[in-house]
Amino acid sequence: MFDFLTAQARAHDNLALHCGYGPVRFAIQCDDDVTYAVVDAAGVQLGRTPPGGGVDFTMAATRAHWAELFQDAPQPGFQTLSAMRRTQTLTVTGDMTQFFQHLMLLEMLFSGLSDDQPPAALDAPEIEPVTGRYLRLMLEGKPHRLYFEEAGEGVPLICLHTAGSDGRQFRHILNDLAVTDRFRVIAFDLPWHGKSSPPAGFESEVYELTTDRYMEIVLAVADALKLVDPVVMGCSIGGRAVLHLALRHGERFRAAIGLQSALYAEDRSLGDPQPEKALHRPDIHGGKLAGASMAGMIAPQSPSAERWETMWHYMQGGPGIFLGDIRYYFKHGDLRNGLADGLRDSACPLYLLNGEYDPSATPEMGREVAELANAAHFEVMKGMGHFPMSENPELFRQYLLPVLDKILAA
Repeated sequence: MFDFLTAQARAHDNLALHCGYGPVRFAIQCDDDVTYAVVDAAGVQLGRTPPGGGVDFTMAATRAHWAELFQDAPQPGFQTLSAMRRTQTLTVTGDMTQFFQHLMLLEMLFSGLSDDQPPAALDAPEIEPVTGRYLRLMLEGKPHRLYFEEAGEGVPLICLHTAGSDGRQFRHILNDLAVTDRFRVIAFDLPWHGKSSPPAGFESEVYELTTDRYMEIVLAVADALKLVDPVVMGCSIGGRAVLHLALRHGERFRAAIGLQSALYAEDRSLGDPQPEKALHRPDIHGGKLAGASMAGMIAPQSPSAERWETMWHYMQGGPGIFLGDIRYYFKHGDLRNGLADGLRDSACPLYLLNGEYDPSATPEMGREVAELANAAHFEVMKGMGHFPMSENPELFRQYLLPVLDKILAA
């Protein structure tokens, strides 16, 4: 059943780069049957007996679940190994540091992360109609230099990126005339992210995003740019932030668009726990782990180029930044405390879009928010994962444009 792994390894010229920690030995349990694998720079060797020295970890799933992973269009929750862990159909036990050190390698071997479709060629060089600038402002009593990009004219549309990434996720929206003909699209990098450097003295701090800090940043940017009655659209932690903005400052916004919004987030993975601070420790490459983990949040139908660009943004994150962001996502921003009940009375209408392949903010979790808030719009985006604006922009605009029409007509 796993013979394809040897051919998959030969298809990746950079396999040796992903084996920088040396050979990795693991068992693949399929019901009561076990296959053993050794992966090193030379490729993959499969066997029916344990390798010398034993295995580092074991990945166990039923035959039916392994078969679903290997489908061209697997069902939601089966698109990658990390997605299967989140949806509790794959159990990993053993040396979890080794597992996370090699997660990118494992996903490249087991999951359909690439396709053979070449990118469209350019007829001629072109300059995009997007302007990038720096904004100097005070945040929490410290001077900051924030990078933002904008395009278009009309109603301001503030875009909030996901945890550990930056405003590049919205580049397709910034270049979409169907949006920018009516909206002034503004995408900024949070402090410490992308081209927004951390404040002076950051070397003595531990970065952690809180609800209060997030709210202050968004409002400070809106005030500094003198935005009147803007729309705010956020994804993932940004999708949680728009809920907090609607609760605390609903009168400041014309509307809020929540992409992958949910009241909370939690790790539901089965098996041994991940190493403490796996995203920020010296024996695990945090960037590669972040990118590999996010592969499991993307729909299998998403184009390969857009998938890998989305993952690349995560691979470039500063040390500890992704970890600091998800403190807000998992802890500080949790809305299971009764505060979310106020969404129903907010002056800011809420429009929600959730991807069917997102194992973190699932469609069911989005529907929960929609019903609680009496949202103006809720829709499940078919064939979409956690990063709609960057993983499949052509499909996403089919869901976004009608929402923008509704907001303008309201």
